[in-house]
Amino acid sequence: MSTLDDPLLWGFKGFPSADAALGRWVLAAEDICFTNIFYSYLFRLGKCIPITRGAGIYQEHMNEALEVLSAGGWLHTFPEGKVSQEIAPIRRLKWGTASLIVRAPVTPIVLPIVHSGFEKVMPEKSFFGRRPPLPLCGKNIQIIVGEPMDFDLQGLRRTAVTMSQESSTFRSYGWPSLPPDGLNEAAQRWLYINISDRIRTVMERLRSFGSSLKKVELWAVMTTRKQDASCHVEMRGEGGVHELLKFVDICLKACSIQGT
Repeated sequence: MSTLDDPLLWGFKGFPSADAALGRWVLAAEDICFTNIFYSYLFRLGKCIPITRGAGIYQEHMNEALEVLSAGGWLHTFPEGKVSQEIAPIRRLKWGTASLIVRAPVTPIVLPIVHSGFEKVMPEKSFFGRRPPLPLCGKNIQIIVGEPMDFDLQGLRRTAVTMSQESSTFRSYGWPSLPPDGLNEAAQRWLYINISDRIRTVMERLRSFGSSLKKVELWAVMTTRKQDASCHVEMRGEGGVHELLKFVDICLKACSIQGT
């Protein structure tokens, strides 16, 4: 949503943001966070790993991200791979996150998070066509955390081998074979697409759930305003209450999300 998503995302009440040992590592765009020596030093202190956009999933610093996962660290990624402030469905995910899941020596647990509101804190073109010099205050932020996701990589690898044998010709990126079973590039592509699509589906459900919550909250605010109370009682009555409860129930069933 904005260039401030990651540092502000962990500032909610009760989160141990001051404990560096518990802090996340994060993949950060080199062309934004590492443009000079000062920025590079600052973001490195903040446990940021520089990633070059367009350099592929086997670029040098992806190995550093793998080392974090190998040591049991917490790695935060933005799988869409870009800053977008449009209110729209989750776009096709880049394969970097999926490749880290597959290549990690111990399969990591994936915790999907969807948020909104940061585009109002740091809008891209609000200050003479550029970002404002300071974050804007008084904005509503919504953070929705989904259930942890597990991946049966052994089963997925076996399926990937079978599917790769049936795949048609594709443009090769020159990827190395993937240990321990020497998966070729076609099998890797199937794995990364499959895992990315699964993560995207969960994230889109969370996003839809958040949109539904906003509608319910807006409706609740409107119906509790004193100046409109009599009007709403007269127009809605008990039917309005039942309509609201029915709407909430439909949202929850459609999203199939528990504990968020």
